[in-house]
Amino acid sequence: MTITSPTQAPGSVLPAPAVHRAPKRAGRFRPGAGQQLKGGPFAYIALAVVGIGSLLPLYWTLVAASHTQDEVLASTPPFLPGGRLMHNLDAAWNQAHLGKAIVNSFIVSSCITVATLFFCTLAGYAFAKMRFRGRGALMTGVIATLTIPPQLSVVPLFMLMSDLGWGGSLESVIFPTLVSAFGVFFMRQYLSEALPYELIEAAKIDGANNFRVVLSIVLPVARPAMMVLGMLTFVQAWNDFFWPYLALNQQNPTLQVALGQLSASYTPDQSIVMAGALISTLPLLAVFVLFGKRIVGGIMSGAVKG
Repeated sequence: MTITSPTQAPGSVLPAPAVHRAPKRAGRFRPGAGQQLKGGPFAYIALAVVGIGSLLPLYWTLVAASHTQDEVLASTPPFLPGGRLMHNLDAAWNQAHLGKAIVNSFIVSSCITVATLFFCTLAGYAFAKMRFRGRGALMTGVIATLTIPPQLSVVPLFMLMSDLGWGGSLESVIFPTLVSAFGVFFMRQYLSEALPYELIEAAKIDGANNFRVVLSIVLPVARPAMMVLGMLTFVQAWNDFFWPYLALNQQNPTLQVALGQLSASYTPDQSIVMAGALISTLPLLAVFVLFGKRIVGGIMSGAVKG
């Protein structure tokens, strides 16, 4: 049965009434395309507190390195830099022979970083995109090595370096750390998401062998992750103290071993020790200033995919 209005022709149907819906309110934490979340006052205060807290140790190192030991150890320590910075830097440089130590640390850190990037990228690509028997078991074994404390391998590693005739030389510090389990896992996780199989298959159809695929496709894709891994590896190798202290001697130390010798006296001068620590920090700051933008870009490209 069709209901008609008095002014409507028989047989016609009334149109459905229009439904007016209230527009949806934009979610506070759901920005649209091209929009960014804006932080409030609390976010800026939290960032300022974290930034100041991160810079305080470096600032105190500078303050302590520019005063005498009596001023540093006074009941009311100084809060502003003094005028003995250059004197303490010169004393630390000459007492610990930091010139040779810096060269040794640069050689060790650079060799370890380059080798780690090369081997970990190749191993990460193999675990991420190549199919071979025992791949899962091997990857499990690599990850399991992260749970082994490094102190357990000190005695057999020291005996091995002695048998090879590398005792006290830089080779004993470089070769045991040419590849890291964390680096393999890190590159494997990155390449699993960032490198599509279609790109590799297209290269092989064009006649590229595995070496060409790695050189022309894998390395450009893995470059952001390699920047991050390279920074972490260089900083870790530069700051490493435990194994270089056992493997090297006082005539051929790395920077951290030399600083350990500087503070190993019966009554070490804390201001000179802080001056040496300031010298050891400056190269790392220079590396971050030169490559900081690329490193942050690599972190962001690995964290955001679209």
